Amino acid sequence: MQQLSGQDASFVYLETPNTPMHIGSVAIYDPSTAPGGKVRFKDILRHIEARLHLARPFRQKLVRVPGNLDHPYWIEDENFDIEFHVRHIALPEPGDWRQLCIQVARLHSRPMDMSKPLWEFTVVEGLDNIEGLPAGCFALVSKVHHAAIDGMSGVDMTSAIHSLEADAPPPAPPATPWKPERAPGLGELLVRTQLNNIAQPFAWMKTVAESVPGLARLGQGWSRRELSFENVKPAPRTRFNGKTGPHRSFEGALFDLNDVRAVRTAAPGATVNDVMLTVVGGALRKYLDAKGEVPKETMTAMAPISVRAEGEKGSMGNLVSAMVVGLGTHIEDPLERLAYVHGEAENSKAMTNAVGARTLAEYSKLLPSALAGLGARLYTQLGLADRMSQPFNCVVTNVPGPRVPIYMGGARMVVQYGTGPIFDGMGLIHPVYSYGDKIAVSFVADRDVVPDPAFYAQCLADSFAELKAAAATGAMPAAPPKKTRRAPKKAAA
Repeated sequence: MQQLSGQDASFVYLETPNTPMHIGSVAIYDPSTAPGGKVRFKDILRHIEARLHLARPFRQKLVRVPGNLDHPYWIEDENFDIEFHVRHIALPEPGDWRQLCIQVARLHSRPMDMSKPLWEFTVVEGLDNIEGLPAGCFALVSKVHHAAIDGMSGVDMTSAIHSLEADAPPPAPPATPWKPERAPGLGELLVRTQLNNIAQPFAWMKTVAESVPGLARLGQGWSRRELSFENVKPAPRTRFNGKTGPHRSFEGALFDLNDVRAVRTAAPGATVNDVMLTVVGGALRKYLDAKGEVPKETMTAMAPISVRAEGEKGSMGNLVSAMVVGLGTHIEDPLERLAYVHGEAENSKAMTNAVGARTLAEYSKLLPSALAGLGARLYTQLGLADRMSQPFNCVVTNVPGPRVPIYMGGARMVVQYGTGPIFDGMGLIHPVYSYGDKIAVSFVADRDVVPDPAFYAQCLADSFAELKAAAATGAMPAAPPKKTRRAPKKAAA
């Protein structure tokens, strides 16, 4: 048995029929590289089954403590059935991109069975009319509960079912055969809860003590005007920040990674992540401008930061902190927006580093489990997302992938898009997945909020095209002074 951390458990408490809390991806494969040029569903099933021992989430299920008196536990599922978790469907003719996006949205909107290991793979065939894809491709739509993995541990799970060669042999069996676990009884869970409650005050004291030096550094940075709190305020209210419905929309845009790297040189010190945040900011501006809804103040994004140490790469759960970055949606010029986003990102990183990203992640342990669960339920039931200001408008999460081709069952992965959860108050998430020489920006949104996903995907493509053209032909405006972090003067009316 392994107990969930407070951060992992929070995703369990946030789970409702309207807000399933799973992350995942849409990976598309070319089977022509496989032996015989074809991959059958039973080949995929056998391939995954031979690799279950390479990632812990595959066969572990949740055990809830009655009344949420303590955080849940993971145990090895004695009734594990791989055919429940790996499914098979096909698109009807003509099998185009829009049909695939609709099917992904439907799959992603469905909650998983919380009594079983929290992952599902759906093999989707019939992708016969998608521009840029070889004939005969299939997709693997994955769903894994956020309580089990974050973006980086999700990479480990992806690695478990892939190889670097099309004809790679199956992995060696585990040194110790897998054994299921007996589900703990009520008495055992209550005893464990009591012991954890005794130890909890010491954990609080440790986290608070570790915070003191960081808070001191934060104050020093502000007094020396190295940090700015100018934009530390609630995000402007937009259509993305209300109560979330049960349906989803999904789409994405694909860019050349070398083009993204070229664009970042237009702003000294800018990163690939800064460029993608700028692209999202430009897309949001275009999308909301078409609806007459652009807020006067900048919209903001929460960007997760992995705090996973080298020795923790194979561990389950979430080891993340976060920073909140202004997206420059109030700025029309794309190069000025890039300069603004870079300054915002640098300031947010400095603030996070001052306190310590790992320390910030540890704060999730301070909230008692029963109170956390009750708070999550009341937030949804009372519709507080429609009444309260939100700390950010959307999420942009960057998941770096392999730079070389990878294979599943001999089929080469062609491209990979990400999916993620939305919830009350945050109805839009942008996973950014890089693979080979491409970088994909996809999004999941409440379907009532983004009923026209193809249009928003076009806004993403147009935003990058404008930024690329401006970086190639225009002079970069001076970056705002680091000590003030002020927004550029030129802004949209």
